[in-house]
Amino acid sequence: MAQRASIQPQSVDAPLTCFATFLVLTLQDRPATFCTVRTTLAGVEDLTKNLTIRDLHARFTCTGPTHTAPGTPGDLFFHIRAERRDLCFEFERQLLDRLGDAVTVVDETEGFRYFDMRDLLGFVDGTANPVGPAVPDAVLVTQADPAGVGGSYVVVQKYLHDLPGWRALSTEQQEAIIGRTKPDNVELADAESGQRSHKTLATIEDDDGTEHEILRDNMPFGSPGAGEFGTYFIGYTGQLWVIERMLRRMFEGDPPGLHDRILDFSRPVTGTTFFAPSASVLAQLDDQ
Repeated sequence: MAQRASIQPQSVDAPLTCFATFLVLTLQDRPATFCTVRTTLAGVEDLTKNLTIRDLHARFTCTGPTHTAPGTPGDLFFHIRAERRDLCFEFERQLLDRLGDAVTVVDETEGFRYFDMRDLLGFVDGTANPVGPAVPDAVLVTQADPAGVGGSYVVVQKYLHDLPGWRALSTEQQEAIIGRTKPDNVELADAESGQRSHKTLATIEDDDGTEHEILRDNMPFGSPGAGEFGTYFIGYTGQLWVIERMLRRMFEGDPPGLHDRILDFSRPVTGTTFFAPSASVLAQLDDQ
């Protein structure tokens, strides 16, 4: 097990909640902007579950033969989680009041838990999440990356689903794409060759055959009245290459050319990479 420093991380491994707001902001090009942001981030320790700041140019993008994962703007990301929707609302209201005109909201997505932890495609989501002692090992940066120790890399993508197209498939066809049974979430055998399932393409091993996990806190979102149905993907990892390799396998295919067939029915419309520093670092931002 890699050694971790005695530093207070953010609650990236907090239990899954019933509600969440995914808030992406960009910074205004004004002299007072960074002072406002530092003061705000340093002062919301008692309100926030997860706060993240990123490199201003860290967009994830991937282009495959058929599908493309776009890279979209975002300077600050807030993953606001609670068991009650009103608490998410109130935290976001107070947060944006403090930030004022220093930021612009570029994406605001309200997520919710669906039946039996399922996504809107009807399958249980987050099955492969690490549990127990494996969680911090998967999501927190270790001493191998001293500049980021105690933090976590975060990749977010907003997917829109083609539900009529998906529902036109038989249950057996859907299960072959996902790699799990729909009613009881039983894992299906991996394909020996040819087209691989989403489950297989999203399982990442290094060159030594060691599997590397990430922590997902995906949530459904949507509006039946507007005909919008989707999944907000959010992945936490202590090693960014793990998520990058997973998404490249999905979009480019493994073997190349055989992309993840879930992408034929789920289209990404945003994509941004963030770094979530430790809570200790956030608390010191106002001193810089």
